[in-house]
Amino acid sequence: MLSVGFPELEDTLAAAGSATEAAEAHGSLCGALCVASPYPIENWLGELLDDHGANSEHARRVLESVFAETRQALSGTGMQFMPLLPDDDEPLAGRASALAHWCQGFLYGLSNGRIASFDTLPDEAGEIVRDITDITRASIDAEPTETDEQAYSELVEFIRVGVQLLYEELQPLREASTPPPSPVLH
Repeated sequence: MLSVGFPELEDTLAAAGSATEAAEAHGSLCGALCVASPYPIENWLGELLDDHGANSEHARRVLESVFAETRQALSGTGMQFMPLLPDDDEPLAGRASALAHWCQGFLYGLSNGRIASFDTLPDEAGEIVRDITDITRASIDAEPTETDEQAYSELVEFIRVGVQLLYEELQPLREASTPPPSPVLH
């Protein structure tokens, strides 16, 4: 569990002028951490913040905390990773939308971090990525039911475990990688 909650990250990104939402930002970080080692924090900050936002001490502190804690959770031994999403007391439609954005960010992070084609991933990793791709279309159209709540919880658990497994399975790729160039801040 991260010390920075979803609302704090969302507010921090908005105040810093970022066009990226919290779920997508965290997803992209997780995807990049799965495939690039080392993945410099400056690369992630460059993706999220313009010059004004990059100069915000508060934004930098919050994002550095999210970065460090996410990297630690993924690389740790206790399966402590958890995607950063809205709390369960938020409406299900908003949580499902955030989950879809998280997955979109994750796929972006994977591809930005050196995976040219998801088809080249090993079997289990490829299957997880295909499932994550399907989750990018998650939405709730009608009044949510208890079954919808249960399905959402199962998808979040799938993401939690699937990303942790991907991180472990992609270890050889990280060992062979060099960090992508740092993006130019606007």
